Amino acid sequence: MNKIDNLRGRIAVVTGVSRLKGIGAAICRELAERGADVFFTYWSKYDQQFPWAGAQDEPELLKQQLLNIGVCCGNAEIDLSSPSEITKLFQTVRKQFGEPHILVNNACYSANDSIDTVSSASLDAHYQINIRATTLLSAEFVKGFSHQDGGRIINLSSGQSLGPMYDEISYAITKGAVETLTYTLAAAVSEKRITVNAINPGPTDTGWMDSDLKEQILTQSPMGRVGQPKDAARLIAFLASDEAEWVTGQIIHSEGGFKR
Repeated sequence: MNKIDNLRGRIAVVTGVSRLKGIGAAICRELAERGADVFFTYWSKYDQQFPWAGAQDEPELLKQQLLNIGVCCGNAEIDLSSPSEITKLFQTVRKQFGEPHILVNNACYSANDSIDTVSSASLDAHYQINIRATTLLSAEFVKGFSHQDGGRIINLSSGQSLGPMYDEISYAITKGAVETLTYTLAAAVSEKRITVNAINPGPTDTGWMDSDLKEQILTQSPMGRVGQPKDAARLIAFLASDEAEWVTGQIIHSEGGFKR
């Protein structure tokens, strides 16, 4: 039985869901457990670049997990750097499920660079996903939106407004712009009763942290633990619900008091 059945009848689109240990997968599970039907996207070519990449079949395993919960679920491998693919995504969702109520912009591109190594190629790669895709996904969601009871757009930030990330120049400036997009878009779509918020989950253990990094993060974490994907997922599920209908244009730093 669902612990909270407050998203029954809602349709959610979640991007950037490649690994079972990731925040995206946790978001999908949390939304499904609350009754939402879920369509998620993934891009294996990007994920497989990293040593903590999941197995190739993890998107299908997650899909089966969500179906077992008792909701409808679909997925697609989509290159969000292609604007035409974003249009096709929403055409597919509307055809298979109906008009979505919830969009979670979880997909991102991240590669380390500094002021000494930053390049036009790096900037472009980050921009295409972190800014352009997030904006175009939101625009496609809004363009066809017709639900009288409102909708939700939820972005993911990384706390760039709280301190410098000098070893991730391209990532920091593009993800930082997501915060500006969030409160700007919130005002632009308020007439459709769509709320737009962003969350910063802080350092989250999705498989990329080694033991030394975890120990370092613990020294900066007054709650005595490292963030888990379920922490972000629970907050996103709240923002997706009717209980959060009066919350919009906000950047919520949910990181357990992490001290930078």
